[in-house]
Parts: sequence; C-alpha cells; structure tokens
Amino acid sequence: MLVSFALSSVAIFVAELGDKSQLLAMTFATRYRAWQVLVGITVATVLVHALSVALGFGIGSALPNGWVELCAGVAFLGFALWTLRGDELDDSGNAAASGRGVRAALLAVTVAFMLAELGDKTMLATVTLATRHDWLGTWLGSTLGMVAADALAIVAGLLLARRLSSRAVRYGAASLFAVFGGWMIISSLPSIG
Repeated sequence: MLVSFALSSVAIFVAELGDKSQLLAMTFATRYRAWQVLVGITVATVLVHALSVALGFGIGSALPNGWVELCAGVAFLGFALWTLRGDELDDSGNAAASGRGVRAALLAVTVAFMLAELGDKTMLATVTLATRHDWLGTWLGSTLGMVAADALAIVAGLLLARRLSSRAVRYGAASLFAVFGGWMIISSLPSIG
C-alpha cells in the first residue's frame, strides 16, 4: 500500500502541474476564501478519485468521456456567466448571506472541480494506476497529490488577487471559464459525433 500511495502521490502531483484544474483553483482563489476553495477541491477530488479507482480496480474505463466533457463544458460556460454577474452584497446583506455564501462557494468549487476532472488526464492516470496497484494506496495518494498541486495554485491565485482590481479578476475569471468551457465542448465533439 505504501508503494501505491507514494507512486500515486507523485504521479498525480506531476500530472496536475499546469492542468486546467490548477488554473481553475487560481481563479476560484481570487473569488472565494482559500479554505473554501481547498475544501471544495478536496471533496471533489476524494469523490472523483474514488470513482477513478473503482473504474480501474473493477470495471475499467467505461465512462462515455465525450458526453461527460460536453456537459462539463456547458457547465463551465454557466460558471463564466455567473462570474460576470458577480455577487455584490452591501454590508447589511453580508451577515444574512454569510452562511449561504459559504455553502454556495463550496458547492460551486466542488461541482466545477468534479466536472473538470471527469475524463481528465489525472482521472485517467488514477484509473491506470488502480489497475496495477493497491486501490486504497492509489486513492489516498492520488487525492493527496491532486490537492497538493491545487493548493499551490490557490496561493498563486491569492497573490494575483492582491495585485489586480476586483473588476479585472472578475472578467479574467469569466474569460478563463468561457475558454475552458469552449475548449471542452470542442474537444468532446469528435468522440460523440
């Protein structure tokens, strides 16, 4: 199990470097609190990598990746519109919405990361590792590697947010979501058509 854990941690950490999920983590870090982004990423990663390990361990690669990527692309376009709309609250509304805001942030980050990771190279790498190595070590290691790589991206996002205006951050984040959404939709078409 320790070999599976170590191998999966390193492999997924390296595979995640420069991936769209890291850019997504950076984007969310400019919009939400770092702990909300990290918790959302962790929940999504635990779930997606559990699915990946189950696929690799039991039934192989059976997800219709083209359709999953198409749905994820449409969702990302929705995130772009939501980001452009913004979440403006005055001081009286901040207290009433703080609980709802935390839940909404966690839900947005978790759903976006789950959609981004379904059919992604890190998911496929985890499926592959699970076909040859201990499932528990692979699951825990791949989760740790992914969360560690995305934690680096959160730090980068926080540094960017300090240097840019909120308007630039909002338009930049919306643009990234739109680009990722369009890219996912276009890349899914050959496999569903």
